[in-house]
Amino acid sequence: MNVLEIREVLEHLPHRYPFLLVDRVLELEKGKRIVAIKNVTINEPFFQGHFPHHPVMPGVLQIEALAQAAGILSFQTMDRRSEANSVYYFVGIDSARFKRPVVPGDQLRLEVQIVRVSRSIWKYAGRALVDGALAAEAELMCTLREIPPPAAGSAGAEG
Repeated sequence: MNVLEIREVLEHLPHRYPFLLVDRVLELEKGKRIVAIKNVTINEPFFQGHFPHHPVMPGVLQIEALAQAAGILSFQTMDRRSEANSVYYFVGIDSARFKRPVVPGDQLRLEVQIVRVSRSIWKYAGRALVDGALAAEAELMCTLREIPPPAAGSAGAEG
């Protein structure tokens, strides 16, 4: 089982502040599953508006954190790193459920398992927990796409 510190997380995800939602990987079995954490602090920029009188981590960001953990699992499984010539897109979500609020001071435990890989679509089952209690769950789908290089003469050309 692999443990990844933040520097290694950054090698597997193109996301950066304020959108990086994985702080550490606790367990990783290539081709099977990952357990990662997101430390939720009052310094998160979304708490300024969601909600100032009662800060709650948006559910959509909990799902994004699961998708980022899934991305790390897929890159590790493929023995790849995040590269400038490709993007790992979040392409689908099913059966999303939110069971409890996630608030500053919580540690979100992200558990993601590969359900199947069909052609270029990866399907996962994900759960986000706080202190062992289910906060969110969903089925996620992602795909890796190559980004074509810009056409010769099109970047920065002035007429």
